[in-house]
Amino acid sequence: MDGGFQAESDARIGPNAILQLLPILDGALGRAGRDRLLWGIDLPPAEAGMWPEAACRAAHLAVWQGCGDRAAAILAQAGQGTANYILAHRIPGPAKALIRALPASLGARLLSTAIARHAWTFAGSGEFRILSRAPLTFEIWHNPLGFPGRPSLWHCAVFIRLFKVLVWPEVRVDAFDEGCATRFIVHPR
Repeated sequence: MDGGFQAESDARIGPNAILQLLPILDGALGRAGRDRLLWGIDLPPAEAGMWPEAACRAAHLAVWQGCGDRAAAILAQAGQGTANYILAHRIPGPAKALIRALPASLGARLLSTAIARHAWTFAGSGEFRILSRAPLTFEIWHNPLGFPGRPSLWHCAVFIRLFKVLVWPEVRVDAFDEGCATRFIVHPR
């Protein structure tokens, strides 16, 4: 299922790619079930800095392989948790106020530019690009958290939550696996 993806040995992703999964997995599987599912994967402590991409990818793959029909919802909940962390700890209050105060099209432009500038924290060795502003379309080429036939619902949920809170109260993000890339289309409703 991993499509032969080979992570760069020194590539890193923010630890929330795993940290936000842990309480969701505890609720879905219990602590013992979570420990079995993630056995052998290096888990970050709460105060961790950037974490090895390979461990983040392995954790997401374990969810897809071990959680069956619940995998998509688990990854989406973890993505929402990551966005909540970003909103609380990584986007300064004045920046949030500015994005909210702007007309939606300008707020979306500012937020998407900030996302692109900080893509190294969530795309690891992948390459993040803004493909279009209308409709707003992102792509992560060689997405380390996307798997063949299963685009990264974690990323999708992060984008939904950020745009919902800061730009459009009603927003949908469609994610598509496109072979070597995951494409995300942001639709205000």
